Amino acid sequence: MHTLESDRELKDSTRMSTPTQARPAFGTVLTDQMAIATFREGRWSSHELRPTGSIEIHPAAHVLHYASECFEGFKAYRWADGSIRVFRMDKHIERMRQSARLLVLPVPDAEQLSQMVLATIDRVRDQVPEPPGALYMRPMLYGTMPNIGAASAPSNEATLIVLASPVWDYFSGGIKPLRIYVEDQKHRTADHLGMVKTGGNYAAAMGPTLEAREKFKVDQVLFCPGGSVQETGAANFLLIRDGHILTRSLDSTFLHGVTRDSLLTMARDLGFKVEERVFDVQEMLNWVKDGEAALSGTAAVLAGVGTLVLRDGTEVRVGNGDVGPVTQRLRAALVAIQNGESADRYGWTRKV
Repeated sequence: MHTLESDRELKDSTRMSTPTQARPAFGTVLTDQMAIATFREGRWSSHELRPTGSIEIHPAAHVLHYASECFEGFKAYRWADGSIRVFRMDKHIERMRQSARLLVLPVPDAEQLSQMVLATIDRVRDQVPEPPGALYMRPMLYGTMPNIGAASAPSNEATLIVLASPVWDYFSGGIKPLRIYVEDQKHRTADHLGMVKTGGNYAAAMGPTLEAREKFKVDQVLFCPGGSVQETGAANFLLIRDGHILTRSLDSTFLHGVTRDSLLTMARDLGFKVEERVFDVQEMLNWVKDGEAALSGTAAVLAGVGTLVLRDGTEVRVGNGDVGPVTQRLRAALVAIQNGESADRYGWTRKV
């Protein structure tokens, strides 16, 4: 029997104001409750809330042999009035259902998954940190059909789980300019599955990322196969200059970030020219001479890039090498909506 374990003991110190030096690393602490539902004989079971902990899985389960799994990540926030608001849950659920379809997994019912998320948040609402913390939600879906001969057949059984984790800063050391290695040869993932949020894509990026960290002391790797700029292993990539934002147009090669969508929507309303198209490494290098670069994602929100490191070790400073002022402005504007400090004119937040 193989088990998936929540190895972290939950502590009340994860709630509310925790001193910076005492805050646990992103994702290492889970709340004490999770939601679970299963797909058997063509239908989903009712979900249940249970203590976060070990689960049973057959050693021949499809996911263990053929990587049939996908997941999502989004946040719930504690507002000043004490209410809890989840940010763009419906958009994330829509993306997870798309991932399930592309991986030929049983597709979760949108309403049931929404209720699983909301029920989990409600049950652990006392474990939601004060800002700048949040409760990171992790729905996960995996194939459980016990058949080691099903390499070319989809799993007709599945388990759906919603985990929750109190979090603070994604990047250790807080907000700082990042060092990014420009990988212009290797692919992050198979081009037709880049838009799927599945563990295999992250696993594929791990080797190149660890290698670059060891060799060049970078934070992340920007994948640019054949010189075409895509994204890092865990975030979308944006260029900013003179009221103009440039980012790659949506296609199947990279994840369609919800935070990316939120930032571009806000930027347009703030008067920025937003351009979504294919661009190459040379154009990026020309842009950053007097512009900004940033990574966007649920975990990091928007993180400024200070240095690009090329294959031969050449270091290219982005702007003045610090987190750019527009990056800071856009990040602050989005965080203010998430935390309830600014009005949500887009209808992105939902009260739990």
